[in-house]
Amino acid sequence: MKILIIQQKMIGDVLTSSILFEAIKKKYPKAELHYLINSHTFPVVENNPFIDDFKFFTPKIENNKRAFWHFLKHIKKEQYDVVIDVYSKTSSNLITAFSGAKTKISKYKWYTKSIYTHTFKNKDKANTNAGLAIENRMQLLAPISKALTKEIVKPKIYLTNDEIVNSQKQLSDAGINLSQPVFMIGVLGSGNTKTYPLPHMAKVIDFIVEQTKGQILFNYIPKQYTEAKTIYNFCTSETKKHIYFDVFGKSLREFLAITNHCTALIGNEGGAINMAKALNIPTFSIFSPWIKKDAWSLFEDGKTNASIHLKDIKPELYDGKTMKEMKKDVFALYDIFPPELIIPKLEKFLKQF
Repeated sequence: MKILIIQQKMIGDVLTSSILFEAIKKKYPKAELHYLINSHTFPVVENNPFIDDFKFFTPKIENNKRAFWHFLKHIKKEQYDVVIDVYSKTSSNLITAFSGAKTKISKYKWYTKSIYTHTFKNKDKANTNAGLAIENRMQLLAPISKALTKEIVKPKIYLTNDEIVNSQKQLSDAGINLSQPVFMIGVLGSGNTKTYPLPHMAKVIDFIVEQTKGQILFNYIPKQYTEAKTIYNFCTSETKKHIYFDVFGKSLREFLAITNHCTALIGNEGGAINMAKALNIPTFSIFSPWIKKDAWSLFEDGKTNASIHLKDIKPELYDGKTMKEMKKDVFALYDIFPPELIIPKLEKFLKQF
């Protein structure tokens, strides 16, 4: 059995969909499993022992019709028995349609259902603490084996021993004491509508330092330097003494290796939170007011993995409104979601450290 799983775009999605490989491989160890992803997301699934091959959807393929056509022909030559289209957008619809696979699986959309042999509507409510993002993916395995849909698989990231050792040395050389708490802060979201206001985030960091006397690292990339530095400048002079601003991952794999040594990751909900969970690092997530918490509060138990959403505190604001409608007012909603509303739950989370 030869299977292609398609999950383009976001890093967190690519990591989350990797659970399908472990589930299939454990039941069908001889199955040949390929993963079609955007090339920049590869680091989160690098060294995954359940994935046999990768098909990279590069910027050239995405933006050049001729290159895309050649890619479609390459996929067809692979002669897949099954294609699971988790992404379910125009490009993956076309890839699936041209694949020639006998079994084609995806989420239900009325305008694309004719492409697939099996489609599934996303569930509205999770049955487990794994979350909807996990459960909705697992149900896509029903046409292969209904037993697989009952499995709960947690995303995992696989670091090499060299990566672990080198990152440990990097932190030690920077003067970080790994026998004391080290907190990675997800200071920025994937966009401004998913980023807790910078002055608010600084107050959250001040509280973490006040409570734990911990060492603080910022998760940012060079092009986000200005925003990260702004948060740093908003922090108190005492907090600044605990921040190792220049210690950050120069690549995604470096970030993962550094995070592996942290006590916890705290900050904006998103890819970094999901990566920390995949490394078994405790997390505290601050959800954007317009993001559906039920979908992405993966494996939360209120202790090792905890989160907070404006809806938790002021549910009346959401009565009769969709998350799409809430997105239009996201900045006004952030204004009524100050650190004072977050700190009580964060304090409870920090007590374990």
